[in-house]
Amino acid sequence: MKEVKEMSFWGHIGELRGHLIRSLIAVIVAAVLIGYNINWIMDHIFFGPTRNNFPTFRVVNHFSRMILGEDSIHLPKEFPVRVQKLYQQFNVMMAVSLFGGMVLAFPYMVWELWRFISPALHPKERKNSVFMINFVWILFLTGILVGYFMILPFAINFGVIFKISDIIVPLYDLSDYTTLFLQVVLGMGVIFLFPVIVYFLTNIGILTPVFMKTYRRHAIVLIMVVAAIITPADVLSMMMAALPLLLLYEFSIIMSGYTFRRLQKKEHLPTTTS
Repeated sequence: MKEVKEMSFWGHIGELRGHLIRSLIAVIVAAVLIGYNINWIMDHIFFGPTRNNFPTFRVVNHFSRMILGEDSIHLPKEFPVRVQKLYQQFNVMMAVSLFGGMVLAFPYMVWELWRFISPALHPKERKNSVFMINFVWILFLTGILVGYFMILPFAINFGVIFKISDIIVPLYDLSDYTTLFLQVVLGMGVIFLFPVIVYFLTNIGILTPVFMKTYRRHAIVLIMVVAAIITPADVLSMMMAALPLLLLYEFSIIMSGYTFRRLQKKEHLPTTTS
């Protein structure tokens, strides 16, 4: 009997390895696709937030003209970028390709994860898990879009317009810009998975909606710290990052409450969520 369990364990390990290999292949294929179109991606997506015609700036200036009668954001026509190391452009291309490959392949990676765990679930649990699996990649991609369209443009705008002397000529480092891009965009994508963590912690009884409501003020302080970490030093970018995170925390409370009530109903326990 012990030998059967051991074979079963190694069988699961082998199956998990297959799912991981297929996920890795999907990331590589997507990264190659990004790398093949790297010139267009760098010009239109990577450096998009450095131009005045970026969608976020157009929307802000549209409302600014309605209220103030003039544009409130004026980026320079040129965004001079320097390269100091021999392989710096190659390293940035690899980083952008890998990052883009992970983003494009993320829904497939989550699907592979669901394929691995779904056989161990009951039919009703499997039905609920389909919603959760889709919820994971939707949250991640939403965080990516929020970071790219809502936070990164204002961080770049602050860095460009901030000057301590007219004598200083701006010349931006490619690696620094890449770090800022990945830090903000990827950071927001990961942080937006917070409701998923709340869901699982509530399911196993570690977290309750009462706890989240009680320590809401502490969570707000922590959110401000996280927003300061993933954004540059300017206050505007930090507040732009903190706002969706605060909304995400309130949404997580609602999700925790729904999950907690569902568990209590399943166990026939009295409801004490308020």
